[in-house]
Amino acid sequence: DHSQAEGENLPYVKIAPSNANFAFRFYKQVREQVGNKNIFFSPLSISTAFAMLSLGARSNTLRELHKGLFFNQTEMEEQEIHEGFQCVLQLLNDPHREVQLNMGNALFIDDRLKLLQKFLDDVTNFYYSEAISSNFQNSPEAIKEINKYMERKTHGKIVDLVKSLDPDTVMVLVNYIFFKGSWEKPFNNLNTRDDDFFLDAKNSVKVKMMHQNKVFKIHRDENLSCWVVEIPYTGNVTSLFVLPDEGKMKQVEDALLKETVSNWMESLKKRKIYLDLPKFSVSGSYDVKSLFEKMGMTEVFSDQADLSAVAEKTFLKVSKAIHKAMVDVRENGTEASAVTMLEITPLLLPFPPPPHITFNKPFLMIIIDKITHSMLFLGKIVNP
Repeated sequence: DHSQAEGENLPYVKIAPSNANFAFRFYKQVREQVGNKNIFFSPLSISTAFAMLSLGARSNTLRELHKGLFFNQTEMEEQEIHEGFQCVLQLLNDPHREVQLNMGNALFIDDRLKLLQKFLDDVTNFYYSEAISSNFQNSPEAIKEINKYMERKTHGKIVDLVKSLDPDTVMVLVNYIFFKGSWEKPFNNLNTRDDDFFLDAKNSVKVKMMHQNKVFKIHRDENLSCWVVEIPYTGNVTSLFVLPDEGKMKQVEDALLKETVSNWMESLKKRKIYLDLPKFSVSGSYDVKSLFEKMGMTEVFSDQADLSAVAEKTFLKVSKAIHKAMVDVRENGTEASAVTMLEITPLLLPFPPPPHITFNKPFLMIIIDKITHSMLFLGKIVNP
């Protein structure tokens, strides 16, 4: 394998910290907007789409995008950003992985728009993007085409993504991600039973609670008053489920930073636990444009946008940016889109007794690709 020093120079390793910083910043922006509701999105998908767009941006528009995506120009050449994403896309879409994971990009371009060859070459080479010529003058037809494409790429999970298009739309940029994971240790359906999930101190809803009593990597964070449980999938993808004590969710959310998560990952220890996790399905749909504007990326959406490296003799701006993601967690694993094991335990008596960790109140979920250190999905489950 690569030596440590060599590893740090791999293109995808260089972009991972920026992508993590972006993920938590975006999360906090969403939380501010939606309040105490379910949150679920793919940070990697959003970063990828806007990094791809930045290939066509210049001057202040480009600087804003880099800053908003947490790419520090002094530490990283622009070329390295794109090489990083190229590498992530290659590794994620590796057909030999034991996991159904696809991420990709597409550009729907008005057939009257003359794209610059360099932009087309770059989006194809670095982002493996398809460039699809569309007739935006026939809006219903164009909408149908985009939605059909997305539905196909997310295996029917995301339908009717685009409801309407601005009459002067000339380009629509989409990124999709589909993930269908199988737990390394599936839950037994026979142990699933009805149980209460507490939305807050007073209200609860009924859920199907899955149960297992096995060895997991866990960590108790006393500073933040929460449990962290790692539930791995086959094929180098894992998930962290974070359960704050009652009333501590905000404290944990405020501490969501890449350092906190690295610290959790490093502190995980194997322990036998009694684990209760609800079956759930949540989705999130976000107006990225309004969220990005609040994060200081305003120019790319305005008439001042400089996207002059995309097409010749045309003033372009981004008129719409939407993101939709969904997740489905059940006994045999997880299906998320935006998409036999022997256990050997020592025969010593476990001491202290295994903790009982029950996800019967709001919790956080982070799905991580271990190969590229990418955060595929990030969410908060307030009401499953």
